[in-house]
Amino acid sequence: MATSTPPLNPLSSPKSKSNNPNESNPSPLSLLRKCSSLKEIKQIQAITIKSNLQHDISVITKLINFCTLNPSTTMDHAQHLFDQIPQPDIVLFNTMARGYALTNTPIRAMTLFSRILNLGLLPDDYTFPSLLKACANSKALKEGKQVHNLVIKLGLHLNIYVQPTLINMYTECRDISAARKVFDKISSPCVVTYNAMITGYSRCSQPNEALALFRELQGSNLNPTDVTMLSVLSSCALLGALDLGKWIHEYIKKNGFDEYLKVNTALIDMYAKCGSLEDAVCVFENMRFKDTQAWSAMIVAYAIHGHGYKAVAMFEDMRRVRVRPDEITFLGVLYACSHTGMVVEGCEYFQSMSVRYGIVPGIKHFGCMVDLLARAGRLDEAYKFIEELPLMPTPILWRTLLSACSSHGNVEMGKQVMERIFELDDSHGGDYVILSNMCARAGRWEDVNYIRKLMKDKGVVKVPGCSSVEVNNVVHEFFSGDGTHSESRELHKVLDQLVKELKLIGYVPDTSLVFHADMREEEKEATLRYHSEKLAIAFGLINTPPGTTIRVVKNLRVCGDCHSAAKFISTISNRQIILRDIQRFHHFKDGKCSCGDYW
Repeated sequence: MATSTPPLNPLSSPKSKSNNPNESNPSPLSLLRKCSSLKEIKQIQAITIKSNLQHDISVITKLINFCTLNPSTTMDHAQHLFDQIPQPDIVLFNTMARGYALTNTPIRAMTLFSRILNLGLLPDDYTFPSLLKACANSKALKEGKQVHNLVIKLGLHLNIYVQPTLINMYTECRDISAARKVFDKISSPCVVTYNAMITGYSRCSQPNEALALFRELQGSNLNPTDVTMLSVLSSCALLGALDLGKWIHEYIKKNGFDEYLKVNTALIDMYAKCGSLEDAVCVFENMRFKDTQAWSAMIVAYAIHGHGYKAVAMFEDMRRVRVRPDEITFLGVLYACSHTGMVVEGCEYFQSMSVRYGIVPGIKHFGCMVDLLARAGRLDEAYKFIEELPLMPTPILWRTLLSACSSHGNVEMGKQVMERIFELDDSHGGDYVILSNMCARAGRWEDVNYIRKLMKDKGVVKVPGCSSVEVNNVVHEFFSGDGTHSESRELHKVLDQLVKELKLIGYVPDTSLVFHADMREEEKEATLRYHSEKLAIAFGLINTPPGTTIRVVKNLRVCGDCHSAAKFISTISNRQIILRDIQRFHHFKDGKCSCGDYW
């Protein structure tokens, strides 16, 4: 049972005698390391005031240093102490900037920096890494560029501590080209600089560039670190490149990186996102020690692969072994409940987040709850849930409900939701397409024409469907309707023949999903036939040995017709097809899908 910490009493002396005068009369500041709250820090400060040390710069500096170690709760007090110093030095500012960079208001470091410059203090090597980190965490690109200019002016742009933080600042602000320019100007980049650039590419969803730079790093005289491997694994996960991921896993084992807990957790995530749940489970089970992040990664893995009940069971196992869940754990559990139809259980877990564990739900948790209710057809409850949120709803929350309105054919609510989306963002092509398709299915062609005209007037375009498949360690991409390349034309012929065979065993193209009133049935069938996921599956069929699992990654949600076709293809080809769309994984085998058609 937890016990409260008694108040510190620096004036009390131990009963036992000591020959060491420092032990019998310890400095109040020596007790700082035992402090666990702002209240206790203030108790120490009170003793320094009673000892007439409140103006001693070394005393104030030590108090500030300690406050910045846990800045989320003590940074305001650090600022209060800092303001009492008439002539602070740059070292003390660096400490303050480091603290602010770790808070929810990192940009305050820049405000303080302006004050420091007005005092005539000259920044040093340790000033800019903290400032740039503060700009990165604030996504403050304008301020970051101003800092970069000052770095160049002071001749610190070649500093080994400044270079990686410059790259990180630009990538966090989504200016990957500026980050690359900084990197390319470095004559002999160190591994930390390589890591910053590789991580930047990975975070900006440019996995091919990240992997190319990793290969360049391998060709240098530098040795990758565990940080390198985290970004490389993330890039493999983004690509869905299982074969490459397995090669990286062997590289990790050969070089001893599998001793790192975070690397093993990243391996679980990579295998899960590349469609190999079995490999993810194997990594998890072989870990000697499993922390919250490892458990959470495995729960999320089960959830996105459609094993909702296993995800929930693993969460209960996690609680039994007394590993405390965090916000990511609950995201996995809520996602599992949502995609398995466990509405009651999902609501109970959502309540337990704050009541039992004191975790404040974030926007993603609210999104899972909207999806949980809406997917189950409880659209009115989902709408009310969004309206009663304690924070401003994001377009994504409303889009989740809009998608469910489409699935359940509720056009009227769909139009209401669309109005709420437009209040926040009217530039997303997918919103128009969903509502247009809903109206078309309901035969409301006047609404369809109006929506399409609105798209044209606003210059909004639909994101084209794109699917990729990995064959012989090469990732091949296909776009819906793509027939410009000779390879694509050959695929069209393969698909034409494949669809004929599918029809013989019961496949019927769902032309109701093609929403053009003036199209003939044959034209609608052809449009469906050349969807990107079908092209990718066909390419996998003709370029891999019989019995090989085909793994496809799509940038959008898989359409109903492709979902149906994939089940039939898995039957006639005697293959397993694993399709990862923007929401989850679908495992097709023997004519069935792991989602149970609840998707």
